Amino acid sequence: MRNQQATRTLFELSKPGLRGCRLPEPDVPAAALHELLPAELLADAPPPLAELAEPDVVRHFTNLSTQNMSVDTHFYPLGSCTMKYNPKRNERVAQLAGLAELHPLQPDTTVQGLLALLYELAAMLAEIAGLPAVSLQPAAGAHGELTSLLVAAAHFRRRGEQRTKVLAPDSAHGTNPASAAMAGFTAVTVQSTPQGFVDLDDLRRKLDGQVAVFMITNPNTLGMFDPQIRVIAEMVHGAGGLIYLDGANMNAILGICRPGDFGADMMHFNCHKTFSGPHGGGGPGAGPIAVSSDLAPYLPVPLIERTAEGYRLVLDRPHSIGRVRSFFGNVGVLIRAWCYLRTHGARGLREVSTQAVLNANYLLSRIQHILPVPQGNRCMHEFVASAARLKAERGVSAMDIAKRLLDYGFHAPTVYFPPIVKEALMIEPTETESKETLDAFADALHQIVQEPPELLHHAPHSTLHSRPDEVQAARHPVTSWHATRPRPASP
Repeated sequence: MRNQQATRTLFELSKPGLRGCRLPEPDVPAAALHELLPAELLADAPPPLAELAEPDVVRHFTNLSTQNMSVDTHFYPLGSCTMKYNPKRNERVAQLAGLAELHPLQPDTTVQGLLALLYELAAMLAEIAGLPAVSLQPAAGAHGELTSLLVAAAHFRRRGEQRTKVLAPDSAHGTNPASAAMAGFTAVTVQSTPQGFVDLDDLRRKLDGQVAVFMITNPNTLGMFDPQIRVIAEMVHGAGGLIYLDGANMNAILGICRPGDFGADMMHFNCHKTFSGPHGGGGPGAGPIAVSSDLAPYLPVPLIERTAEGYRLVLDRPHSIGRVRSFFGNVGVLIRAWCYLRTHGARGLREVSTQAVLNANYLLSRIQHILPVPQGNRCMHEFVASAARLKAERGVSAMDIAKRLLDYGFHAPTVYFPPIVKEALMIEPTETESKETLDAFADALHQIVQEPPELLHHAPHSTLHSRPDEVQAARHPVTSWHATRPRPASP
C-alpha cells in the first residue's frame, strides 16, 4: 500500500474541502484582493492547488522518501562527484540561530562573527590551494569555473591582449568547455595519450598567442595524477597563457600537494563535494575560487577585509569583475565547509585524502579482473573500469550493470564518462566508506557479471520503475504536472 501511495501525486490524492490548517479570524478589516493589488498582478482564477489534510501530505512525502537513494541510506560510489558522508554536527552548527537567522542586508558591525568565520575559511582555502587570494561568492563548481575565466578575461583586457581560446583535455568535465563558451572564449580540445595523460605534442601544436587558459583536472577524470603537470604549466606560461585547475578532484590531494605549487594560476573548490556540504539534485553548492596575486585585483566583490576595528565587506575595487552572486553567495554551505576544515585540521585533511586513495585502490584491486581498468592497476581517489569486453562477449553494457546494482541496494557509479573509455564505469568510494561496504559492493559486481544477460537487460527489478526512456526524457522533458494531467475539479 505504501508503494502504491508513493506513485500517486498530491493532485491525485486531492479532495475538495480537505485542509491542513485552520486560520484564525483576521484581526484587521477584511479587504478584497483587487483593493490591495493592481489588477494586472491578479490572475483570472485561483491556482488549482491540491487540497489535502496534513497526514496525507506527511505520508505522501514520507513514502516518496523511501523510494529514494541517498548517501545516508546507501553506498553512493558516484565517480567525480565525491558523494561522501556528511557529518551531521556540521549541519547543526550551520542551523544555529546566530548564523541561520542573520539577514544579508544587516550592517557589517552586526555580523562580525560570521564575517570572521568566512574570512578564516578564505584563508584556509588559500593555504590548501597554494594561491593567495580567494573569493567565496561562486555558487557551484561550474560557476567557479566561469568566474575564474571572467577573471582571466579581465586580466588580459587590462594588459591589452586579445586572447580568444581556452584549451581543455578530452578527458575534462563537460563544464570546462561550457564555461569557456559562457565566458566568451572558443573551446579547443587537447588529446590524451593512451595512458590517459595530456598529449604534450598535441598541446604544443595548439598553443599560440590566442590561448588564454589551459583548463586541467588533476588528478584527472580517469583518477590519475598527471606527472607532466609542471611541464604543462611551463609550456602554457611560456605562451603567455594561464593554468586553471578544476578542483572537482581535490579529495585526492588535500594536504599532500597544492595546485599553486605545481603551476596553477587559479582554481575552484567544490565545497559541496570536498568539504561536507550535502549535495545532489542540483544544489545548493559553493564553488570558491583561489587565484594568484596577479589575478587578485579582478576577483568579484564583495571581499572581506580585516581592519583594526573589525571585519568589513569591501566593494570599492576598481578592476573587479563585479558581483557574480547575490549578497555573499551560499553562506550555509560555506559554514559547513568551515566546520569540516576546523574539525580535521591540516593532518586530518591529509588523512582524508590518503584514506580516499586507499579505498579506491582496494576496490580497483577487487574488481579489475572482471571489469578491466584500461589505464592501469593504480589510481588516486577514483578509477574508470570498462564493460567493453563484457558487452562484446555477452552483450552486457555498463548501463545494464548500473541498473542491476540498484537491486543489490547500491547506487550506480557514473557511467559513460569520461567518453575516452568505452563502456565506462567511473567509481569513487570516498574516504568515508568501510572495508565491509567496499567488499559488499565488489561482491555484488562479481555476482552481476555472472547473471543471465536477459535478466540484466531489464534491471532493475525491485524498484517502482525499471527503465524510463532516457532519450525521450532528455529530448522532450516534461517539466510541469499540468502538461500531462487534467486539473482537479473545482469544489
